[in-house]
Amino acid sequence: MLTHAKPIAAVIGALALTATLTACGSSAASDEKVVTVYSADGLKGESGDGWYDKVFADFEKQTGITVKYVEGGSGEMVQRALREKSNTQADVLVTLPPFIQQAGSKGLLQEYRPKGSDRVNGGDKSGDGTWTSVVNNYFGFVHNKKELPTPPKTWEELLDAKYRDRLQYSTPGVAGDGTAVLIKAMHDFGGQQPAMEYLKKLQANNVGPSSSTSKLAPKVDKGELLVANGDVQMNFAQARSMPNLGIWFPARDGGAPTTFALPYAAGLVDGAPHTENGKKLLDFLLSEGAQREVSSIGGGFPARTDVKATDANAIELAALMEGVEVFEPNWADIDENLTALVDAWKSATGS
Repeated sequence: MLTHAKPIAAVIGALALTATLTACGSSAASDEKVVTVYSADGLKGESGDGWYDKVFADFEKQTGITVKYVEGGSGEMVQRALREKSNTQADVLVTLPPFIQQAGSKGLLQEYRPKGSDRVNGGDKSGDGTWTSVVNNYFGFVHNKKELPTPPKTWEELLDAKYRDRLQYSTPGVAGDGTAVLIKAMHDFGGQQPAMEYLKKLQANNVGPSSSTSKLAPKVDKGELLVANGDVQMNFAQARSMPNLGIWFPARDGGAPTTFALPYAAGLVDGAPHTENGKKLLDFLLSEGAQREVSSIGGGFPARTDVKATDANAIELAALMEGVEVFEPNWADIDENLTALVDAWKSATGS
């Protein structure tokens, strides 16, 4: 869902956000009825119909606390929070792995276990209580169903000349879903070196870098691209207004299609100017009511194991995942070696 990466934009109340961020430096900041969220893209709808749109509106109505929202790529959001560490602006940070782990290792998050987090699987939250998943999700690709009714089954097929300048993936190290391309390629090809050798060949067909994963889907829907990367939650939600968008999972030649969990993980920012409001929002995101709407409204998978979605979207999502092997990346290792991994990709592709 894992990326989630538009250029940084205040998509709810831009003018109000400016005023809020200025006020955050004042002694009265902690008394303000606001909470500022820095988030990877994918959970807010293009037309105000996303999961964030609904739960933020419900939260504001219930608490009187206004949500101020800033959106960008997962890596972009972490870097912004790092730059602001001496004058913290955000209260809640939501990113895809491995960037939530990176935020934790860089001291950007404080311990807080939201109500309901005891119902989240251990692998979907940190052991030290600094973050927990609020929406489960999986990495994937999209194709144009009109021009490419049957998506390619393998990575190797993407090297065909018909994909030249009709294929694009978001930038690793900037976008969570872009980094996910590297992670899946390393798994499917059996290591970093063979993955980079493949991505070097794929570069001949690649349109070029993109900091925004979410902006690739409209290009696929319009037929400007045949194939792009994405994630199940974001693309499933986008498909409501993009009829030509189809989700698929590439396999290695001779192998099975694979994917891995790429959840939206949330944490309370260390030194947050509105800490108590941030805690209330995290509690709300993991409440049973909000979690039941993850699939029906957001097109994602509930993070709480005790919330069993049975709506039409949940049934369709379950069918989409049938026959797809789900592997578990070593996130600690990826976090530790992320810079070197991205450098290797840049070297291989000339990016």
